[in-house]
Amino acid sequence: MQRVEDFLADQVQKAPDALSLTDSIGTRWSFADLDAASTDLAGQLTKAGVQANDRVLMLSENCAAAVAVLFACWKLDAVVIPVNARQSATEVDRVVTHASPAAVLMTSAVSPEATVHADRMQAQEITGTFGTLQLATPMPSQPDPDLSDVAVLLYTTGTTGDPKGVMLTHDNLRFGGKASASLRNMTPSDLIYGVLPITHVFGLASVVTASCYAGASVRLEARFSGAKLFEALNEGVTLLSAVPQMHALLMQYTKEQGLDRLGSPDLRYVSSGAAPLDPAWKRKAEAFYGIALQNGYGMTETTAGVCASNNSIGSPDISVGPCLPGVEVMIDDSVAGGHDGTGEVLTRGAHIMKGYYRNPEETAKVLSSDGWMRTGDLGKIDKNGFLHILGRSKELIIHGGFNVYPPEVEAAINDHPQVIQSAVIGRMKDGDEQVLAFVQIAEGDNLTAAELRDFVRDRLTGYKRPAQIILGTALPAAPTGKILKHKLLDTFADQLA
Repeated sequence: MQRVEDFLADQVQKAPDALSLTDSIGTRWSFADLDAASTDLAGQLTKAGVQANDRVLMLSENCAAAVAVLFACWKLDAVVIPVNARQSATEVDRVVTHASPAAVLMTSAVSPEATVHADRMQAQEITGTFGTLQLATPMPSQPDPDLSDVAVLLYTTGTTGDPKGVMLTHDNLRFGGKASASLRNMTPSDLIYGVLPITHVFGLASVVTASCYAGASVRLEARFSGAKLFEALNEGVTLLSAVPQMHALLMQYTKEQGLDRLGSPDLRYVSSGAAPLDPAWKRKAEAFYGIALQNGYGMTETTAGVCASNNSIGSPDISVGPCLPGVEVMIDDSVAGGHDGTGEVLTRGAHIMKGYYRNPEETAKVLSSDGWMRTGDLGKIDKNGFLHILGRSKELIIHGGFNVYPPEVEAAINDHPQVIQSAVIGRMKDGDEQVLAFVQIAEGDNLTAAELRDFVRDRLTGYKRPAQIILGTALPAAPTGKILKHKLLDTFADQLA
């Protein structure tokens, strides 16, 4: 079986001294350096009792040491459980209880939260060519032969109750890395901005794995800021994959510097994922970057990628594009009424997860015997074979008997020049679902809810208009930048009518 660490071995053989990655604390590693660091760490994990098919929990934020952890575990045939260190003790302990890791590694050098977890777990500091990490061994080694082909367990974020650990195999990650590198035409001369957390599938598959396969280098950043991204894009970064919230905050920062466009000399590819595009916003983004904005679609269970666009600048296409090579998609129009070809998106191929760890019941709900996976997303396929995502089936709002798709309402709101981003959800009240909009504006802006309501009046038919618009300078977000819609009602409870 070919494995993810084979990508690194190939680069060490071809170009050992080529730059592999840098990080925010000054680390600068060649592929040979990464190989040596991960081998060093693998030896220390072996001394700590880690065996093949054990689980190793990695509490981290983006840094070189975190990448060394990935490859060290894979060299031991252990399974990595990447978890963002900013998760709470309760969230982390839930994963520990479910996955029974033989070791926990924490990237304390770049993350104060990782240090807090290390203290409460009574971790010991270890050092080596990989840098400094904290190591705890909360449970004895418990190899699980069912994990022999699994590279990572990615626990889904924003959930309550029992966690679901997505089992992605070495074949999954190799497929995802190759697909991402091919889509972006990655070469060894590329420099990729790595702020998408590698504890999440987008950063793990589309940045770290893809760059290692292609021999490209990564500039790792522990935390997002518009200022740091602006600086990086003017210092040689050629590829930027981000979520809409990151694009919006970068544009806001650039505007505050008195500029209306980026003007990066080297940027050649930029993409947006995790949310549907709006035509007006796409035109605005392309004018800002000066190059085409690509869109894509995927999820943790599909190793990030399902579809991706490859449009020229100015294209009116706002779909997520055609299927990636080797990927199939179909629409189940029995869901959401099947209006105009709309239904639940199903997909199958080499990108599909093995299943949910220790959870056959949930696995059976989404994976069919013939390989199709239910995504839970609503979509439709246009005459060109391109997929359009309309939102999560669970987020569909039924107001007055009409279907309201939150992305459509968000797109209308985001057209306003003072809006940074927005999130729309439904709330049951008096026997019907209300449309609620939560809108982020810049500090000091004087936009009012009444003005915004007037702005969207001509852009949305009556039943789609929000019953209430709540303005704020920040919305609850995950480390990826993705808005946590399930926290909106609690966050703004004092402002709800």
